[in-house]
Amino acid sequence: MIEQVKAKILDNKRLEGILELLKIKGKTIVFTNGCFDLLHQGHIDYLARTKDLADVLIVGLNTDTSIKRIKGEKRPIQDENSRAIIMASLCFVDYVVLFEEDTPYNLIKTIQPNVLVKGADYKQEEIVGYDIVKAKGGKVKTLEYLQNHSTTNIINKIRQS
Repeated sequence: MIEQVKAKILDNKRLEGILELLKIKGKTIVFTNGCFDLLHQGHIDYLARTKDLADVLIVGLNTDTSIKRIKGEKRPIQDENSRAIIMASLCFVDYVVLFEEDTPYNLIKTIQPNVLVKGADYKQEEIVGYDIVKAKGGKVKTLEYLQNHSTTNIINKIRQS
C-alpha cells in the first residue's frame, strides 16, 4: 500500500506524463498549494472541499528550503518527504508535487489547472497563478477555513505545554 501512496508523489518528468494522460481522458484538474506542515482538521476540510471542484486534485507542496525562506529557520516541523507521504496518503489527494520556489507560479504554468483554489484570506486577483488560470478560461476560487484550526495555533499550544 505504501508504494501506491509514494506513486502519487510526482517529480517534473512524471508530472508531464500524468498531465498528458489526464488531458487525453478529459479530466478537470484543481490545484492548491501550501506547506501543510502539521496536518490538521482544517487542512482535511479545505482539501476535501477543494477536491469537490474537479476530477483530479493536485497539491503543490513547498520544499523545506522554500518554507524556511517564507516562515523562518524553525519551520518546517516535519521534513518535505514526511509531509509529501502524509499528503499523498489522503484519499481525496490525487497527486503531490514539491516545488522549490517561494510561489508555485511555474508549477501552475506547467499544470494549467481548470480550477485554482486558496483560502479565503486571499483576494482572488492576488492569488499566485490567477492570470494563468483566468487566461485559459479557468476558475479561481477561495474557500473559507475551518475556524480555530491552524498550524501556528497547534505549534504554540505544544510550546506552551
